[in-house]
Amino acid sequence: MPSLPSRISLKGRALRYLAAREHSRTELAAKLARHMADDDAPDAIEKVLDELTAKGFIDEGRVAESVLHRRANRLGGARVMQELRAKGLSAPVMAEAAEQLRATELARAKEVWRRKFGQLPSDAAERARQWRFLAGRGFSGDIARRVLGGAGEDDSA
Repeated sequence: MPSLPSRISLKGRALRYLAAREHSRTELAAKLARHMADDDAPDAIEKVLDELTAKGFIDEGRVAESVLHRRANRLGGARVMQELRAKGLSAPVMAEAAEQLRATELARAKEVWRRKFGQLPSDAAERARQWRFLAGRGFSGDIARRVLGGAGEDDSA
C-alpha cells in the first residue's frame, strides 16, 4: 500500500469530503479552514472552492436535493429548512426546497405519525404527547392539528 504524503493538499481534502457526500461551499470552507498550514496563501481555500465549483464538483442544487432525500421523509419542513440554512445555501435554492417541502408536508407528517403511533390519541395527555412529537420533528401546529384530527382519513391538503 503506497504511503500518503505527510500533508494532504486542501484540494485533496475537499475532494475526499465531496466523495463522501454533497457539501456546500460554506461547509467545505469551514472544514478546510481547520487544515490550513502556515505556508498556505490566505486565499487558498477560495481558489480551491472556485476551481471545484467551476468543474461542477460543488453544486448547491445537489446539496439541497441530497438533504431533502435523506431527511424529508422523517422531518418536517421547519427542521429540514434549518439544516439547509446551516449549509449556507442561496435564497433561490432555499425557496425551491421550501416549495417542495410544502407540497408534501401533510403526507409526510401522516407517515411519520403512523410509523410512531398508528392510532389516534385516547386522551388529552396522549394527544399532547403526539403533538409534541410532531412539533419536535419540525411539523407546524396546523399540520399536527390536521394529522391528529383525522390521522389519514382526509388527505386533502
